[in-house]
Amino acid sequence: MDNITNPHDKLFRETLSDREVAADFLQHYLPEDILMLTDLNSLEICKDSFVEDELKDYHSDMLYKVMLEGREGYIYLLFEHKSYADRLIHLQLIEYMLKIWRLVLKQKTEKSLPVIIPMVLYHGQKKWQHGTKFSELFSEYHGKLKIYIPDFEFVLYDLTQYSDEAIRGMVLHRVVMLLFRHIYDPDIAEKLPGIFSAMREIIESEGGLRFLEKILRYLSNAAGGITPDELKNMVKESFSQEKEGTFMTIAEILRKEGFEQGLQEGIRRGTQQALQQGIREGLTEAIELGLSIKFGYEGLGIMPLIQLIQDCERLRKIKNAIKTVKDLSELKTILVN
Repeated sequence: MDNITNPHDKLFRETLSDREVAADFLQHYLPEDILMLTDLNSLEICKDSFVEDELKDYHSDMLYKVMLEGREGYIYLLFEHKSYADRLIHLQLIEYMLKIWRLVLKQKTEKSLPVIIPMVLYHGQKKWQHGTKFSELFSEYHGKLKIYIPDFEFVLYDLTQYSDEAIRGMVLHRVVMLLFRHIYDPDIAEKLPGIFSAMREIIESEGGLRFLEKILRYLSNAAGGITPDELKNMVKESFSQEKEGTFMTIAEILRKEGFEQGLQEGIRRGTQQALQQGIREGLTEAIELGLSIKFGYEGLGIMPLIQLIQDCERLRKIKNAIKTVKDLSELKTILVN
């Protein structure tokens, strides 16, 4: 099987770009009051992606055009596939929303802009603990200054807060969400039999085997808690009661060249990614502490910029610079270079 650079993005886009699956997802996870205003029969898949190349390891997105209160609007779904919650995700959302509005203005000469409902799908290792309102990033300001603060709220779908039983919807949608929920679990091998069991409902249907192959490709590139032999045996046991032709096709999928190598690479990459994320979080916390001690509240004002940095070497350089710089302006110069 192929060695995929970003397996989360591939499975997300392959699944949520299907109109039926997308409508099913929105039917179950849009807030009820918004769902009542939404005509899902009008749903159109927009092919545009608004995520910058340098952030595609961390974000994937889908844009849906839909009628909201009888007017053309959009639902923007951002998939956060870091293993930790990004406190400043609002900044990315507002940037992507601006891109969408600019695109709409290029295509049409409307007097008013369409509503965009931003949604965030998160499947990190810990519960999302940050606010969903943009104005919460400005919590130190009160009174008259508040009117100058832009505001919006995003719909959060935090998979860490759902039990397996609470994940609803059609089989394709449900299986993918269960995989996203458990992909970082060290005991994912214990979860897969239940997930494969759900797939038995559709394995004989048109596209069922193709979907299974996508799932196995995802696991072979993203799962770090299961060996190739464990996965092969699980698949064989889960589908052993299927028709002979179906079972033989599944066996052929498992024999495909590169399957085992892909899974071993997934294990290696998963371990390496977890290590890098742990280092980044530790460096970010050390920088925050250093800024607070040396520059007080004013120093903490540059933390939103620090949070956007993914490169550990650059973060290490900033952490060391805090010890030697004379003032905050000197540190800001290092930060932008």
